Amino acid sequence: MEHNQPDGRLVEPRGLGRPAGLPADQTTVRRSNLSLVLRHVSERGQCSRSAVAIETGLNKTTITSLVGELQARGLLKEIGPQHAGSVGRPSLALTLDGARVGALGVEVNVDYVAAFATDLAGRVLIDRRIGFDAMGAGPGRSLGKLSQVIDKAVTDLDRLGVALAGITVAIPGLVNAATGTVVVAPNLGWHQVPLVDRLKSAGISARVPVTIDNDANLAALAEYTSGVAMGTPDLVYLTGEVGVGCGIISGGRPLSGADGFAGEVGHVVVDPSGERCGCGRTGCWETKVGLAALVRMAVPDHAYGTDRHLLRDPEERLAEIDQRRAEGDPRVDAAITEVGRWLGRGTALLINLFNPRAVVLGGYFARLADRLIPVAQTELDGLGMTAVTGRCRFLASTLGFGAAARGAVNVVIQRVLSDPTTIAIRRS
Repeated sequence: MEHNQPDGRLVEPRGLGRPAGLPADQTTVRRSNLSLVLRHVSERGQCSRSAVAIETGLNKTTITSLVGELQARGLLKEIGPQHAGSVGRPSLALTLDGARVGALGVEVNVDYVAAFATDLAGRVLIDRRIGFDAMGAGPGRSLGKLSQVIDKAVTDLDRLGVALAGITVAIPGLVNAATGTVVVAPNLGWHQVPLVDRLKSAGISARVPVTIDNDANLAALAEYTSGVAMGTPDLVYLTGEVGVGCGIISGGRPLSGADGFAGEVGHVVVDPSGERCGCGRTGCWETKVGLAALVRMAVPDHAYGTDRHLLRDPEERLAEIDQRRAEGDPRVDAAITEVGRWLGRGTALLINLFNPRAVVLGGYFARLADRLIPVAQTELDGLGMTAVTGRCRFLASTLGFGAAARGAVNVVIQRVLSDPTTIAIRRS
């Protein structure tokens, strides 16, 4: 625990690793206080300096110094004057200076590359998705495409006068975030790809922090912070892409596991006599409920891998399925029903394991939620423990296929809020 001194300094108590009597490192103290003020304004909204001083326990002199530095870094600004209904001179209010600092999230998936950027205040600056056959391109060409997408986004942000705070890349597979390596992404055909190093060698600025994470973990974070289950401390996020991703929020925190590999439910074997999976095993859950499985059952003549000239964007796949259904093709409803059954069966296991209050369906699951959820719920009711499943509900995500990129942006923003000194002071 930390304590505020009368002069506003933040000092660690004795007995926690520092010899008694030695002062706290002033750089660390100031960084902590900058974060305290920036987070306070971010969470509370517009507020005066005096209110920040009272609510954080820092004195006014310290607040003046900290606010000055945060303004110089382009993170805070003052607006006003503000009339609070009280007698006396109106005061200026502090608010996030979002227009000057931005965060970029990028996602590589089997059939597209997506880029999403916001400023610090959450204003959307970039939101695009480019169809790309990453599954057929291999890691070399895919990373080349990823570099192009990032370069264009960085150029666009620079044109807007926005300083980029960092980049987080979402990958559908197991990643080692500490080393920036994709350990394995079965549906991409990637193994031990040093993604961060490759991006830097391709010209992505070494001055901009680049990190990677699992796409479903990042999408779950986006749902928790700004989606249909916002603020729900215990939730499971399931994304339907070519594969199936799962992100878990437990007690308000992402559940990542010892090596960061928690949530790989798409490769849980549910049918040993089923289809061969991209991971090399047979009968994985994603072979039953992934978008590739739906396409294989609903429009087998256009299944994945049958025509390399087909555009790979998942929205086009779904549009074709909708068209076939409108034309009366009975295979479409039968395929959706089959996916719904297996979705319910797998979800029953997840609810019994993690006891969430919500299961958020993303990706193509969300697009077909009105038809998938009733079937999945019926299956779930027959398999799950009533005391547990009865208190959990299915929700359809509204974030679309860009949920992972949105979560990636949140990671960058949280890094800035935790350490504002990562943003350089602007010289006038």
